Amino acid sequence: MRMVRCGGERCQLLVDVAGAPPQHWRVKRIPDWLLALSATMLAQSASSFMGQCLPVVAPLLTRSNGLAPERIGNLSSLTSLGTCLFLAFGSPILARLGPVRSLQFGSILAVAGMAIAASGSWIGLVCASLLLGLGYGPTPPSGSRILARTAPPAHRTLIFSIKQAGAPAGGALAGLIVAPFAVEHGWPLALLLAVAVGMISAIAIAPLRELMDEERDPARSVHPRVIFSVANVMTPLRALTGNPAMVSITALALSFALVQGVLFSFSVTYLTEIGMPLAEAGLAYACLQGAGVFARVFLGFLADRTGRPAANLTVQAFVAAACVVAYASLSGDQPMPLTVAVALLTGFFGCSWNGIYMAEIARLAPPAQIADASSGSTLIVFLGYVAGPSIFAAMVPVWGWHLPFMIAAGQLVLVAVVQAVLLMRAPVTAR
Repeated sequence: MRMVRCGGERCQLLVDVAGAPPQHWRVKRIPDWLLALSATMLAQSASSFMGQCLPVVAPLLTRSNGLAPERIGNLSSLTSLGTCLFLAFGSPILARLGPVRSLQFGSILAVAGMAIAASGSWIGLVCASLLLGLGYGPTPPSGSRILARTAPPAHRTLIFSIKQAGAPAGGALAGLIVAPFAVEHGWPLALLLAVAVGMISAIAIAPLRELMDEERDPARSVHPRVIFSVANVMTPLRALTGNPAMVSITALALSFALVQGVLFSFSVTYLTEIGMPLAEAGLAYACLQGAGVFARVFLGFLADRTGRPAANLTVQAFVAAACVVAYASLSGDQPMPLTVAVALLTGFFGCSWNGIYMAEIARLAPPAQIADASSGSTLIVFLGYVAGPSIFAAMVPVWGWHLPFMIAAGQLVLVAVVQAVLLMRAPVTAR
């Protein structure tokens, strides 16, 4: 029998040794970084699961509202806009609540969004999309602050990447569970699954608050005049612009985000539009997401070993662009194994950049500015999630489904070329 006990400044694992009574249990110290990783990965997975439910049921959702299938891109953009709003204005809230309570707060907002989305109305879906984005907002800066304080420096990129693997893991589960459930029971009922996931996540990380929220500032003002002030909005951006390397890696991440936003928002709809049944499209989408789980861990480990994560990410951008072109070339009559193989490769290289990027921001930022720099950088990156799906949705009626994917791949190549030039010119210590 094993039981976790938290209190004061540490957590302990009480291990039942050969059926001994409790007073003879052996006490083992759980490393802070492992507790931090567990909490942040759980919150990341739950947030992603909730956020990906709408794209997964998109063919049913848009049809029931009498909308063109590409309209799901507008809802995805609204979700990303909600995240941008929190990242722009939420720094005082993060400081006041602390990272763990902020993650709980975000989960509750997302749960409210899922409950509203299940009502089925288009107005409800618009409001729900914004709430989902606002609920995701605390996840990047809170996770970065917790892990930057606890992760061993030699394994920082790997640990950040494992945490970020929670995002495609949540998306993969949405594809595997929500899509077939929606076919059998309807998409509104399927969305209620996400309500339970969000509530479980918020409750599960509660015991860790005392350990990980010790740097919170209960006196920090969260008055609207403070939250919506120009100084509050500029603080994360100033923290980001203090280092040119943070700016360039943010630009590359922005380009990756545009591609990933398009893949996550439209994959299920795209595959059904070219002739694939929803359940099979959900499986292919789960493969795309699932490949990202393994890739984020493996590529994060590789970045730690090479010691040049920015260079690794640049090479990855070129490979990811080629995979997206292959994904855009799919048709409705190819064998399912080929579709799955292309989806796996696209997810492996196109949806696994996040952990490396966030670890680089945490490494480059001064310790006192990690949360602000992460917020500022993520705010800019999420503009790719806002713009990408909406631009893509506008292109589809004009050019069909294949060419917009290729345009997304082309812009990633252009940004990667610029990043490669900057890396070759930079001092070795800055790479």
